[in-house]
Amino acid sequence: MSGRIVVAGASLGGLRAAEQLRAAGWSGSVTVIGDEPHPPYNRPPLSKEVLAGKAAFASLAFTPKASATDVEWRLGTRIVSGRLADRTVELDDGSVLPYDGLVVATGMRPRRLDCPGPVAGRHTVRTIDDARALRGGLTRPGARVVVVGAGFIGCEVAATAVGLGAAEVTVVDPLPLPMAGPLGELLARELRARHEKRGVRFVLGAGVAGFEGGEHVTGVVLSDGSVLPADVVVESVGSVANTEWLDGNGLDLSDGVLTDGHLRAGGRPEVVAVGDVARFPNTRYDGVPRRVEHWSVPTDSAKHAAKVLVGGATGLPSFAPLPTFWSDQHDFRLQAFGAPGLGLGDVRVLDGDLAGDVLVGYHRDGLLVGVVALGGPAAARAAARYRGELLKQPALTVQGALS
Repeated sequence: MSGRIVVAGASLGGLRAAEQLRAAGWSGSVTVIGDEPHPPYNRPPLSKEVLAGKAAFASLAFTPKASATDVEWRLGTRIVSGRLADRTVELDDGSVLPYDGLVVATGMRPRRLDCPGPVAGRHTVRTIDDARALRGGLTRPGARVVVVGAGFIGCEVAATAVGLGAAEVTVVDPLPLPMAGPLGELLARELRARHEKRGVRFVLGAGVAGFEGGEHVTGVVLSDGSVLPADVVVESVGSVANTEWLDGNGLDLSDGVLTDGHLRAGGRPEVVAVGDVARFPNTRYDGVPRRVEHWSVPTDSAKHAAKVLVGGATGLPSFAPLPTFWSDQHDFRLQAFGAPGLGLGDVRVLDGDLAGDVLVGYHRDGLLVGVVALGGPAAARAAARYRGELLKQPALTVQGALS
């Protein structure tokens, strides 16, 4: 229980990893390295309450558990490279840290559009600094806002912009419906209708070819040549795993860090990955390795990975979490349990109706694999009641797995 464990990444996954290492009995040193200057903080409110001015930035900070107060934090520091064979990491100040265990928790960064045109006025929403800059643009009187990407973050930002009184809010996406990928057509159509009723305009089936303006963006050029006037552009077009520092170590970094069922990377018992950068096989479903970008995963994966790193995996069941996520948009909430994306071929209304509160079930191979509630608190409570049923379901067969 001596030596050093380096935690690469100082967001929620890194914080929980540090706490869980102590809980698992690690008494050696723990060093957490993060490139942001801020201590770990809660990210989901950035596109909602904080952006809307309903919560202060200071309220986002997490308070570490008492057991983890002796952890060394190196914030505002970037890891340049990791040399797994040597068990060292090199930092951007030129220093090299040896380790006995390594937790990869470097997470994701927003993908940016590679299009010609000005950069000023174009935003992403991932960090506190991102949200501060975007709020400044959204609160300008008469702001015309174009959100590129109709996923969860894009639709949350669009809803927030409407609430702040933006003159125009338009969401652009090459797909035919918002959020159809994770939720399916049934809910996607209803979500579009609810957004449009509250003032959001959708331009779907269209890509972005470029941006107009001098030093500051004034318009978004679509793939058909038309132009959307814009004072503020929000790029919500997916994310990229922060794994470049691990290049050259023989790891599968094609989509995050590929791990085994115990979150170990590259067959190395001293290296684990946690949070949304980890691509792990979830035996609760079909064993196909996937990344999961849900708020619950950093905490769940950190708990499992810490046990593996400190005590080994012998006798420990494989990591098989039940994903949970939610999204607040306008005056309604999406609350989900399980893996709805695995059951898009068999979607059924379980309770309520689409005109009000509704609970939708997603099935695969005849099994319920996920539920999504849309509406108010009653709908969310209805979804939570299915959590136990989802936990009891037998695993999907690998033969029936999605590729």
